[in-house]
Amino acid sequence: MESFFAVCAPGLESIVAQELHGLGLKIGSCAWSGAVGARFEGSIHDAQRANLLLRCADRVLVRLGGFRAAAFSELEKRARRLPWEKYLAPGRPVAFRVASRRSRLYHEGAVAMRLPGAIAHRLGKPPVVAKFSEDPSSVIPQLIVVRLENDYCTVSVDSSGDLLHRRGYRLATAKAPLRETLACAILKASGWDAVSPLLDPFCGSGTIPIEAALLAKKTPAGRARRFAFMDWPGFDAAAWEKLVAEHGEGPARAPRIMASDRDAGAIRAAQANAERAGVADLIEFSCRAISAIEPPPAPGWLVTNPPYGVRLRGKNDLRDLYAQFGKVLRAKCAGWHAALLCGDTRLLAGTGLGFEMKLSTLNGGLKVGLASAKLLPGSGNATSRMGHPEPGPRPRFA
Repeated sequence: MESFFAVCAPGLESIVAQELHGLGLKIGSCAWSGAVGARFEGSIHDAQRANLLLRCADRVLVRLGGFRAAAFSELEKRARRLPWEKYLAPGRPVAFRVASRRSRLYHEGAVAMRLPGAIAHRLGKPPVVAKFSEDPSSVIPQLIVVRLENDYCTVSVDSSGDLLHRRGYRLATAKAPLRETLACAILKASGWDAVSPLLDPFCGSGTIPIEAALLAKKTPAGRARRFAFMDWPGFDAAAWEKLVAEHGEGPARAPRIMASDRDAGAIRAAQANAERAGVADLIEFSCRAISAIEPPPAPGWLVTNPPYGVRLRGKNDLRDLYAQFGKVLRAKCAGWHAALLCGDTRLLAGTGLGFEMKLSTLNGGLKVGLASAKLLPGSGNATSRMGHPEPGPRPRFA
């Protein structure tokens, strides 16, 4: 049995842990070598399954080993004992990501320079060291993550390659695109049951409704992409294809999913992305302003990522937008659940609705929170009860 770590954005740890639990995996603590995420144990097959099925994690690390190292001689000696050959084929480019904290080996570049020799001891020749790049048009080297804390060195190998939010369907983007992993996390945190109607009136390039459709169909998040483990020695392509096939079926009936935006270009991008994701027939796209939305009478969920922060020119624009949004919600969405991702709770207070904070995280480097409310008839007199979101530290190895 091996140890793994599903890295995620701060604030999403419990959601990722719930996903792992749903896969039947043994969960450990949510702190592992200073990274943010959830630890789990299992086989390499389980790590592959996690890469295929996790919707809210950024990458899955495999713990190669850990040891004390207060001097470079100790680092080199003990790194040679690690089973590099299980994860590196001769000639595979590698990239090192090193972080050191409260350790005598504080020079991260010098630590990285010592590791190719340790790899050569096991593989017969040193690897080609490359700068890590997530550019999908280039060959992604095998990422090796090294962390030193209090003179204890932990070495991990990335099994994902590209960050897991890159599902393979989003080529067209609109302004301020939302990562697929965060979109799915807010859907889960909103309490949406994947059966009731869903509405996103600020859909942009369509990430929230597309992720909702994939979630409702139980489509594997990683079905259309490559992973780093596919280049490992001993990778069984036939077993992988069987695993993907086992998770390829979804329910015959999907919920009603509606997505709109006032920007016609954003709607075109969203429709193109939905086509690539294979869910265009499950989403009703329309180009309309927030005041023109037409939610169905049956109660459902409104989950959206409205403009905030630097996404509009001035604060007055934002205040007016949120005030109008509140009026529309009171007039048209009584009985619905609403969940909004926002970076400024003062703007949410301007809606006049009783939003409560569900989680805090980061989006594009900005502190944001997901606020939710049940829109009861006559809720216009409700007041906001939120404080400012205080997300945890940035993930070091995301």
